[in-house]
Amino acid sequence: MARKAVVVLLMLLVALSVLATPAHAAKYLELEEGGVIMQAFYWDVPGGGIWWDTIRSKIPDWYDAGISAIWIPPASKGMSGGYSMGYDPYDFFDLGEYYQKGTVETRFGSKEELVNMINTAHAYGIKVIADIVINHRAGGDREWNPFVGDYTWTDFSGVASGKYTANYLDFHPNEVKCCDEGTFGDYPDIAHEKSWDQHWLWASDESYAAYLRSIGVDAWRFDYVKGYGAWVIKDWLDWWGGWAVGEYWDTNVDALLNWAYNSNAKVFDFPLYYKMDEAFDNKNIPALVDALRYGQTVVSRDPFKAVTFVANHDTDIIWNKYPAYAFILTYEGQPVIFYRDYEEWLNKDRLKNLIWIHDHLAGGSTSIVYYDSDELIFVRNGYGDRPGLITYINLGSSKAGRWVYVPKFAGSCIHEYTGNLGGWVDKWVDSGGWVYLEAPAHDPANGQYGYSVWSYCGVG
Repeated sequence: MARKAVVVLLMLLVALSVLATPAHAAKYLELEEGGVIMQAFYWDVPGGGIWWDTIRSKIPDWYDAGISAIWIPPASKGMSGGYSMGYDPYDFFDLGEYYQKGTVETRFGSKEELVNMINTAHAYGIKVIADIVINHRAGGDREWNPFVGDYTWTDFSGVASGKYTANYLDFHPNEVKCCDEGTFGDYPDIAHEKSWDQHWLWASDESYAAYLRSIGVDAWRFDYVKGYGAWVIKDWLDWWGGWAVGEYWDTNVDALLNWAYNSNAKVFDFPLYYKMDEAFDNKNIPALVDALRYGQTVVSRDPFKAVTFVANHDTDIIWNKYPAYAFILTYEGQPVIFYRDYEEWLNKDRLKNLIWIHDHLAGGSTSIVYYDSDELIFVRNGYGDRPGLITYINLGSSKAGRWVYVPKFAGSCIHEYTGNLGGWVDKWVDSGGWVYLEAPAHDPANGQYGYSVWSYCGVG
């Protein structure tokens, strides 16, 4: 109770700041323009119904940092009740308002607290991305299932909301087909081909999608999309529109892009994630460069379909996170920042600086101008009102420097925009396009972050 009282006090302060904040758009870029996303949770966030209020308390700072959207955890009541992280959905239409599975509130709080958080985000011009778990359900009662000749946990006639009741006919196997693209554990696998399931999930004005829209959800993150056809997401988006990304956890770039094109959504760039681990944790930058050059990542094949990340609630294998964030926030693709990296583990000011650089400088195509085992230098060539930049990543234990050929900036003054070299640093690129650039050592424990970022003097 004491912890919740502290959060309530924070809410009063947030409410006062909302009244004083006339923002109706993201501070920098909009979500649809490639703005930076905050994953606003991690696995096993604190229980007790405080999480929606916790997110709400963070929104003023996230707005100030330049976050364009927040990705929230699955909001519906799960089989595990107040312990559920939402990936075991029981009653899609219970957002923390009915007593079932041992609780009224979800792990994250009440429906009222959820709506208040969404309204606060909107007051700051921040979009809200809902995590959509529609591959399976969990927590049903036992019933006889003639398609398997045994009892299954597929009776959802008792959901407290009274909406989207279901039985064995709404799961695989059924009278239509044995199975779809995949199952998740032993959870009952939703039969998306059935009109009843479509009606309640997305294909009507009384659907789950409609309900989330009615409380202010702007965009969608679809969980475990390998488990059902891309046509489901395409139809969902045909009905409801909005920015969308799917979790297709695989390193097969062809499979990821095939799904992205057939669904009309973006996709998380898992191949890039694993190549960054090779590059930055093992001083093997050539592995990353080869993957980019030979189209082995989503971002190198179609950057407008790529959502890039350094960690998430499921996987967190990259240890050298500063160069990884410097990479995704200055390279192509749409970046996500992980809650714990921003709020707990990394230097928040360094991440804020990179968000500013992403939104103000990082535009256009990319040219890699130098690399070896522990150094990488690339140029973004600029697009629209984002003039482009030069990123220099150094994994070495000593300061690094190189003469590099950057004809885009020929004859220009360039400024170092991170401050990582110890203050104000300007350079002149000669008329032939050559300049000597430096990057600090990679030693975060001693305030050396291993990267520098350069662009025209006087931007911003």
